[in-house]
Amino acid sequence: MRRTQRRGGHRAALRTTSTAAATALVIAGTAAAAPAASATHTVVATGTAHAAARAPGPSFRLADIPMKDGVVLKANVFSPASGTPGADARGRYPVIVQPASWGQNDIEYVLQGKRLAAAGYVVVTYTVRGFWLSGGEVDVAGPKDVADISAVIDWAIARTPADPRRIGMTGLSLGGGLTLLGAAADPRIKAVAAMSGWGDLVDSLYSGETRHLQAVAALTAVQTPTGRQSAELRGMLSNLFADRDTPDVIRWAQTRSPGAYADRINANGTAVFLASAWGDSIFNPSQITAFYQKLTGPKRIEMRPGDHATQEFSGLLGLDNATWASALRWFDEHLMGHGGSAPRPPVELEVRPSGARESYPSWQAVGSRTERLRLGRANAFGTGALGTGATVGTGWRTSVVGGLNSGADGGITELSGLLDQFIKLPPVVAVPLLPRRAAAVWQSEPYAAGRHIRGVVRLHTTVTSSAPQGTVIGHLYDVNSLGLGKLISHAPQSWKGRTPRHAFPLDIQLFATAYDLPAGHRLALVLDTQDPLYGGRTPTGSKVTFGSPEDDPSEVVLPLR
Repeated sequence: MRRTQRRGGHRAALRTTSTAAATALVIAGTAAAAPAASATHTVVATGTAHAAARAPGPSFRLADIPMKDGVVLKANVFSPASGTPGADARGRYPVIVQPASWGQNDIEYVLQGKRLAAAGYVVVTYTVRGFWLSGGEVDVAGPKDVADISAVIDWAIARTPADPRRIGMTGLSLGGGLTLLGAAADPRIKAVAAMSGWGDLVDSLYSGETRHLQAVAALTAVQTPTGRQSAELRGMLSNLFADRDTPDVIRWAQTRSPGAYADRINANGTAVFLASAWGDSIFNPSQITAFYQKLTGPKRIEMRPGDHATQEFSGLLGLDNATWASALRWFDEHLMGHGGSAPRPPVELEVRPSGARESYPSWQAVGSRTERLRLGRANAFGTGALGTGATVGTGWRTSVVGGLNSGADGGITELSGLLDQFIKLPPVVAVPLLPRRAAAVWQSEPYAAGRHIRGVVRLHTTVTSSAPQGTVIGHLYDVNSLGLGKLISHAPQSWKGRTPRHAFPLDIQLFATAYDLPAGHRLALVLDTQDPLYGGRTPTGSKVTFGSPEDDPSEVVLPLR
């Protein structure tokens, strides 16, 4: 009994602290919220600045929301002030449900909740089960988490001035994935805005049949002090780190992948807004663009430089943020009916490294043509030709020692994409200094007119390995006149069960990007077998040989604008 009382007192103290923090954030966010609301919605003049200052703002309260299995979720609720535009004849407003992101709680979206409420939305933000003071165990967007979404909507309709005909969801990271799963599971949800979420959790954790261990380790480090693991989650993490029972891990992730339920989202007619970053090291950009292409209803995607959740973060601080502003406009269009006079093209890209913005009518229109670059024999310096000229032939072979870190890698989870976003500094290598013992290198001649790379770069080669299993990581670099290469894109590809010393074809699809190669720069392709981001399979000291048979030449296919 004493233990229970102490624990309850501790939880109560935490909740009191959360209340104080949330109240402080609401007060601090009032000034930040007003400009965002006025930028999107018409402000009705009151006659004097003094009268406007006295106008009531949105109401705020904490709430405990019971789930069907007895778990209680902690939540924040914002309601628009009386007279705020957007209400129906019965005084009900559109409602937006916001699940908190991985390792965060209901305080996370307080400032954005304030802005949305000022714009005429009821907002219910909740801590996902298993985290912080919400009950239960971490379900990682599993069936319990998905059922919780509908329960929160039921509660909002019953306990707030929410219009049941105008229901939306938005969220960041875990909240983004839950938002898309909610769109598939509950047809009442009319519009969603998923930021830094995922469409395919299998591809996020295991793209190219390769474990993304650094990302999983980072997520586990965030979860450990903030959430309570279920036995199921402990088992899946143990299997993933140990590289065992892979089919079970894949099945577990597949049930948590919105792409597996895209037909339900399409049948529901949900309007889907997606926002992600080119350098997202948790949920790679290719899986979210592939999910976007599965959607047939109203949809929009925005891709920008950055890493996981870095593009949206300033919005959580109450600052002006392009992604949050675009999400609000999406809800205005699909929940408020404010379509605007000029509809936006559904695909918007921010190009690296210039920051130029481009719009397209579809994802298929992003890369309008391709260029095929053959991989040639290495010269005396260990560098092969990359191009279409007579010097690029077939019949060559080049080998590396497996399991060595060449220095070419995809960077560091969360940090590398962040540096690319703010100071245009992706992972950099000195290409001439890469050890040819550990990396195979091909380089083009300088491009007189540069290249506008848009989409997924594809590599095809032939591999012969001394071991039955292995991993190859492909890196594409923008190389300047000094030989410094900035990473354009990369991706891993693994194999197992191959007959040693028997050649087999290997295809690698690099992660989607939008990158402008400047005039005078070269392209460089680097292949190696080890990267700190991934759990590779290449045994240290094994031999991996790349080749280009005459009947199956090795090449890189560039998608170009």
